[in-house]
Amino acid sequence: MTIATTMTAARMHTVGGELKIEALPTPQPGDMDVLVRVKACGIVPNLGNILANWTTWFPQNPLPPLPAVFGLDPAGEIASVGRQVHGLKVGDRVYVNPGRSCGSCRHCRRGDSIACKHYGFQGYFGFSEHALQTFGDYPIGGMSEYMVAPASAIVKIPDNMTFDQAARLGYLGTAYSALKKVNSGPGDTILVNGISGTLGIGAAIFGLARGVNKILGTGRDKALLAEIKALAPSRIEVFSIDDGSVTDFVLQQTDGEGADAFIDCLGPGGQHETFLQGLRSLRRGGIAVDIGAIAGPVQIDVHWLMDHNQRLYGSAWFTTAEGQEMADMVASGVVDLSILETQSFPLSEVNTAISGIAQRHGGFSNYVICP
Repeated sequence: MTIATTMTAARMHTVGGELKIEALPTPQPGDMDVLVRVKACGIVPNLGNILANWTTWFPQNPLPPLPAVFGLDPAGEIASVGRQVHGLKVGDRVYVNPGRSCGSCRHCRRGDSIACKHYGFQGYFGFSEHALQTFGDYPIGGMSEYMVAPASAIVKIPDNMTFDQAARLGYLGTAYSALKKVNSGPGDTILVNGISGTLGIGAAIFGLARGVNKILGTGRDKALLAEIKALAPSRIEVFSIDDGSVTDFVLQQTDGEGADAFIDCLGPGGQHETFLQGLRSLRRGGIAVDIGAIAGPVQIDVHWLMDHNQRLYGSAWFTTAEGQEMADMVASGVVDLSILETQSFPLSEVNTAISGIAQRHGGFSNYVICP
């Protein structure tokens, strides 16, 4: 594969400013890295807010030092490999998990990289000031023709998964990891708040694939909810929060017992009461996971959780191993991502794409940049 010495990338120079299309030196992989020729990079629905407001909203979670190349969910082909990379080769079709950690602390060594104090998202943001070291090691995100990533972050994708679909694995993986945390499987009934959104649809797709018996989904848009139910009419039941209490809906669907698990996909603008109704919908011993990042202090009755032997987790992302599991499920035909409705933009139209992403068909929409 011929690799040019320079590449085209979209870089942000000032917070909230437009991304500028520039020529940059093509990065070189280290001994344990790979160079990926990016074919598609997902645009997260809140990217415009991240670029404009993140430093004000969450100053403790730094952006990469500016000017910076953003891009959270890249997929493409391996263009070259470091001299100590042996399990991957040039031409492999891959997704790059953007989660970065130091690789050598006690958390990383025991396989819990997300607990690393240096943890951050390449091409997005970090979870503490320690992530600035991570940005120094891997400064280029997916909105570029090429990017370097550690070999340990690579998910090999099958031929029946397009690059556009692979560029959605970040949001799908966040939901998939939540499903694993609640041990979802045959016989279970799970509740998904915000099931028609970008996160929630992943919980529906992979919940079905994991054999969940019944998926109870809530949202506001009844037309979108009907489309979600149509994915598996005998296994999915939906409910609009405009029609009453989520708790009452779940108890009616479970003969009063409650859901085995609750996955909350509501974003920062979500209502606290809807989240709390989800918690009150759990059975004894049930597990709740928040992946939507509902904002602000939420009043929780901890005594109730204790008495009912319930658990509440926060889940930030997913591991590369979980990413590979998802790709393998697509390869086997257990999961079909053809329901995603991709709208792709060339790198030259990145600012138009970011500004227009609010106009989407719920979680079915899949926005990507193709450098």
